[in-house]
Amino acid sequence: MSSNLLFIRYKKSEGIPEGGEVCTWRNYTALSDLLGEDNIKTYYVHEQIKRKSLWTIIKSGILSLFGYFYGLSPKRVKDIVSIAKSYDYVFIDRSVFGIIARDLKKSGYKGKIITFFHNVEVPYFEAKLANKGLPRFFAVKCADSNDRFSCLHSDRIIVLNERDGQEIKSRYGRTADSTIPIALADKFTDSERTDANTSPVPICMFLGSYFKPNNDGIIWFVRNVLPSVKIKMKIVGKGMKKLKENEPELLKNIEIVSDAPDLQPYFAEADIMVLPIFTGSGMKVKTCESLMHGKNIIGTTEAFEGYDVETQKVGGECNTAEEFILLLNDFAKNPRPRFNEYSRKIFLEKYSETAVAEMFKETIL
Repeated sequence: MSSNLLFIRYKKSEGIPEGGEVCTWRNYTALSDLLGEDNIKTYYVHEQIKRKSLWTIIKSGILSLFGYFYGLSPKRVKDIVSIAKSYDYVFIDRSVFGIIARDLKKSGYKGKIITFFHNVEVPYFEAKLANKGLPRFFAVKCADSNDRFSCLHSDRIIVLNERDGQEIKSRYGRTADSTIPIALADKFTDSERTDANTSPVPICMFLGSYFKPNNDGIIWFVRNVLPSVKIKMKIVGKGMKKLKENEPELLKNIEIVSDAPDLQPYFAEADIMVLPIFTGSGMKVKTCESLMHGKNIIGTTEAFEGYDVETQKVGGECNTAEEFILLLNDFAKNPRPRFNEYSRKIFLEKYSETAVAEMFKETIL
């Protein structure tokens, strides 16, 4: 007899997915391959994301005081608890919905509750909402409550990397049952493979959506590194036109591509992926995408967090302006293959969907 599963996710994807949604689709695809798509029902906390009114903002703020995050409501939790009775598994695709796990257990749900931690949410929201005052305080408090609920009431919890597992153990006393890293469906095309070397003026791409840790990283790079290197800089990401609106003078000579429906052409033209990310939790999807496309990657320790790679073979690990300047200038003086065979090999071996399929099987079955 086949098992069935209720998959709870934040929202239906609209337009270009951000990193979290990419990981959500990976989780859904892995579970569908394992159990059969007909045996999975998806429940969207939001069927459609509507424009926020003053009332919805106030209502969300009030609900967050009681542990309901991202617009989740008592009515929706009650609905989920009722639906879950017909399913062997409930897979909660964000630990910010830990209150669902709590109420499932309270209701006497007999199946298995599995919660996937995209991040440890306290450090994530502390970084995301820095300088937001009271809203930040309540968001962090609500995130903390839900991560705790997830740890207390889930039968199994999954984290992306060892760091998050250690953080959860330290904060909540719960040991993660599985560590399953970021993995992506392979979108590489043979046309991207080339024998050419990097350009004397390397084309360097920063990939990332409009999000505070991304914004802080690229602004730091433009101010502290770019004046001392001879490169062509390009910023590509969802909503990134806002960054130029906020910093028009600083970014006036940098090409910014916002909301591109297809990233493949931009990966194809880039000599180097530059990822100056200094804060965060979980893993960076942009790093996995760069590996998939066989790119040279120069990034911080945070950009490579959770990835089992030899950073000098993918490009290099840099955490100071001086380190970025030295390595980028070395690329300019000593061109290297534009297609990084090692990056591509590591993706296929460790971070493709097929590479993690067995990990999901061991967790679910």
